[in-house]
Amino acid sequence: MQVVALDPGVIVARSVKWQTTCTLLHRGDETFIVDSPVFPDELDALPGVLGQAGWGLSGLLATHADWDHLLARLVFPEAPLGVAETSAARLRAEPGVAQRRLRESDEDDYVTRERPLTLGSVQALPVPGKLDLGEDAELELLPADGHTADGMAIWAPFARVLCVGDYISPVEIPMISEGGSRTAYLATLLRLAPYVEQADWIVPGHGAPIDAQRATAILREDIKYLESLSVDNPDAAQLPLARRDRIQKQIHTENLTRL
Repeated sequence: MQVVALDPGVIVARSVKWQTTCTLLHRGDETFIVDSPVFPDELDALPGVLGQAGWGLSGLLATHADWDHLLARLVFPEAPLGVAETSAARLRAEPGVAQRRLRESDEDDYVTRERPLTLGSVQALPVPGKLDLGEDAELELLPADGHTADGMAIWAPFARVLCVGDYISPVEIPMISEGGSRTAYLATLLRLAPYVEQADWIVPGHGAPIDAQRATAILREDIKYLESLSVDNPDAAQLPLARRDRIQKQIHTENLTRL
């Protein structure tokens, strides 16, 4: 796992699996952990990262309800978990799905965990909305659906850092998952664009943090890809040059089936 500091109050850990990111946002005497790494040793390192920084944990946030973003619960089982109202509704409608998909992924990777994933009490957060961080800062919560039926992005203006969840990724093309929507995905990208322009760092759900210039270029590529995605003309949507590997081609095929 790679750990980098983007700001005196922002640390990003990046998992070996799928380059999944986990962001620590700190201000005053409060710290939120956004999303999670995946493997057990990566999760077990998070308390040490907090300790080295001298930060105390206030709570967990998840940008959406996909299982690979919920795993901080494994190492912080008593911490409150905040999600968008849409994500809370999805978790209620899909009981046990995150746990089952985690087990399936662990079987694929030969991973053994000490305990099963238990989500416990989940706090539904109004989105759009704001969340206090410390005595003098707040996080802005932005609707971010389209990849899935739920989700939120998190803007931390005190550090000019934008956590976008599974959007604007340097390693993954737009993925329309089950329950997702091309129309909603495009709306989310347009909604995020003005925040990208003013950010110093954008933290995608998968991939290393990127600056505003690169994020803007990726955002434009993603809009172009989605607008040209067509079942009648599958070749119309050209994959971005840096994201044309075997897995991205497979994602493209799956996107076509969900139009």
